[in-house]
Amino acid sequence: MAVAIRLSRGGNKRRPYYRIVVSDTRSPRDGKYLEQIGTYNPLLAKDDAARVKFDEDRVRYWLGVGAQATDRVARFLDAAGIKERAPRNNPKKAEPGEKAKERAEERAAKAAEAEEAAKAAAEAPAEEAPAEDVAAETPTEEVTSVSSEEPAEGGEEVVEQAIEEQAAEEAPAEEAAAAEGSEEKTEG
Repeated sequence: MAVAIRLSRGGNKRRPYYRIVVSDTRSPRDGKYLEQIGTYNPLLAKDDAARVKFDEDRVRYWLGVGAQATDRVARFLDAAGIKERAPRNNPKKAEPGEKAKERAEERAAKAAEAEEAAKAAAEAPAEEAPAEDVAAETPTEEVTSVSSEEPAEGGEEVVEQAIEEQAAEEAPAEEAAAAEGSEEKTEG
């Protein structure tokens, strides 16, 4: 029969309370146990003396008989100075998984492509056209975006004219729609 010193959960939902018990390893976690040797209340402060309580004599007896403590109980026993616990080291614990690595590589590749495209655009000679020709070639509906760069000479005036023309085109259409709506009301 293998014997373990482990925690047995009690308490309510969201209000856990544990007994430190000695039980057969084949019995359920909260089931039958051989002896209760202490308690653990995780809701208390870490420096509170009542957080972890156990009977040292009984713990030493069961360890002497061959009982194995679970990892959590071994931490309690190590803190009390009863049984030294070897520290564990898992260097791969914080390493991201395979899919996360793939996503990071894809993001890095996209960023590199965007950076290359930006360099190529900056290196290419910019063909500058007079501002009046640009305004004549572009329709007024597409002149809604504003560049963060400084406009060319007379560029502000062209943008203002385009906005005024667009507003002038929309105003008669709105008036016509309102006139049709009022005619329908008078007929009905």
